[in-house]
Amino acid sequence: MGVPPEPAEPQGRPSTSGASPARAEPSAPAAFRIEGSDGHARAGTMTLVRGEVATPCFMPVGTMATVKSLSPEELEAAGVQMLLANAYHLYLRPGTAVIEKAGGLHAFMGWEGPILTDSGGFQVFSLARINEVDDDGVTFQSHIDGSRHRITPELSVEVQSALGSDILMAFDECPPGGADRETSRAAVERTLAWLVRCRERHSRLREEGRAPGLLLPIFQGAGFSDLRLASLERTLEMGDWPGLAIGGLSVGESKEVMFRILEECHPAMPPELPRYLMGVGYPEDVLEAIRRGVDLFDCVAPTRNGRNGSAFTSLGRVNVKVARFADDTRALDPDCDCYCCVHFSRAYIRHLFICDELLGLRLLSLHNVHFLVALTRLARRAILHGEFEAWAEGWLDRYRRGDV
Repeated sequence: MGVPPEPAEPQGRPSTSGASPARAEPSAPAAFRIEGSDGHARAGTMTLVRGEVATPCFMPVGTMATVKSLSPEELEAAGVQMLLANAYHLYLRPGTAVIEKAGGLHAFMGWEGPILTDSGGFQVFSLARINEVDDDGVTFQSHIDGSRHRITPELSVEVQSALGSDILMAFDECPPGGADRETSRAAVERTLAWLVRCRERHSRLREEGRAPGLLLPIFQGAGFSDLRLASLERTLEMGDWPGLAIGGLSVGESKEVMFRILEECHPAMPPELPRYLMGVGYPEDVLEAIRRGVDLFDCVAPTRNGRNGSAFTSLGRVNVKVARFADDTRALDPDCDCYCCVHFSRAYIRHLFICDELLGLRLLSLHNVHFLVALTRLARRAILHGEFEAWAEGWLDRYRRGDV
């Protein structure tokens, strides 16, 4: 599976988490239990309407209700537990009315497992041709056809609820990487104000039976420690949440800043809440974040890299189009049991890319998704054995050497 051999599944170790502090006005009941820990790394289980999700967990991104080039059956066979889709994109195309008529997003895309939907906040700020931000919401031009739209915190929650999301993300303002202090501070304030409105709309929809999913808040603050901690503290003061999302750490910040913020925020994050680091999905970053107490991840990296001929392997990342693979009959990753590695050679995969054959990008996308899912599964087992630190250090050393 692209990683060292799996240890036997242990009986588990007792959780070291403390009791949940009392907070008022829950947006949804907590549904997470920690089954073991090793340092800050945790192994847990989220219980959702559509099943349990074992953590750490990597979620492939199906922005437009599809993980590019891969079928739901292939994703399930690869061990994927939960997918991510995007409210901004689906709101613009095909529109929530079409998806509702199909019976919701799960039925529309043929995926029976849990789905987390991003609120669209990041896309509004990064993709829209023109956007005008005020305290009430964002007016923007579609990146598709230039049509004008307005998204408010309430509308974002309504769109995600109409999709039938299992986990909805609060609408936030995500400042660009390297944003100055005042821009970052303003984004924190607006995100907190919008969170109140998201929670109120979500609560009303739940009362009406129209929002079955859990609402997760996002805390911001860029690379400023005091802003991050203030954003986190004020978010927690609003009431009980079923989890926490850490936003704005994969939009241009250095890895050093990302890891520093995770370390500084760790003591302030209630241990009983699952932690979701948004937009992170390279193998080395995932392991370093697990080491710092993160439970959930998503990223387009496995499929985007796969489409461009870049493969994650247990021996490092590799460009499959290199000439030395022209007659290499070995599997792409000898340790991997994905469909690609079991059935095809490096030479064949290179041939597909050199000839611009679609099968090549499909096989490599499938391999990369399988690889990350297997990596988080092995991290979980190492945590439950109490040997995560030693295992992760050995794995990262092998990966960084790049002896493919």
